[in-house]
Amino acid sequence: MIKIAKLQKYYRTDEIETVALNNLNMQVKDGEFVAVMGPSGCGKSTLLNIVGLLDDFDAGSYLFNDIEVLESNERKRSELRKHHIGFVFQNFNLIEELTVFENVELPLTYLKLSKAERKRRVEEVLTKVQIIHRRNHFPQQLSGGQQQRVAVARAVVNNPKLILADEPTGNLDSNNSRDVMNLLTELNEAGTTIVMVTHSENDARYADRVLHMLDGQVIMSMS
Repeated sequence: MIKIAKLQKYYRTDEIETVALNNLNMQVKDGEFVAVMGPSGCGKSTLLNIVGLLDDFDAGSYLFNDIEVLESNERKRSELRKHHIGFVFQNFNLIEELTVFENVELPLTYLKLSKAERKRRVEEVLTKVQIIHRRNHFPQQLSGGQQQRVAVARAVVNNPKLILADEPTGNLDSNNSRDVMNLLTELNEAGTTIVMVTHSENDARYADRVLHMLDGQVIMSMS
């Protein structure tokens, strides 16, 4: 699914150039659960943003489902994101003015689905993550663990091939962390590919493989 070779990413100002990714090589197969670990500033989040087609890179090759990203225009990348990639963030990134149902429905509004089909999909996924009873509540009325369940539901409502999770348990206690990781594991066992950035050794144990990064490179891959 993901084939990255000699990927380079720089951040430039008038006075300095910072190397975020330095000839990075990485592959993720369909159906894998991969954790990415490393110290702060090693390039983990930059890598996740590039894999998620949210950021550009300066050199190298990135094939997503055999499509060369560097040769794809923004419209093509947007279509790939909408149909194939779901995102789960540490800070949930829910819209406070929308209900649980409306937050989860949001990605579907870009897919030109009927109202009935959107309703069916949202109710199905909210039931799956055990938060259907909160469908009419707003994010501020939920606990952190409940908000992350909603965020996971929003990430998977369009049946993506790939979920990108950036510190998905970073703001949760141990019980809620375990629940979220079990959710991700269930999704992976159902066939969804997952790439997760984490600082947690415990969360990394849920993955099939752990990639260790340092100074913008993958220096070790452990199963």
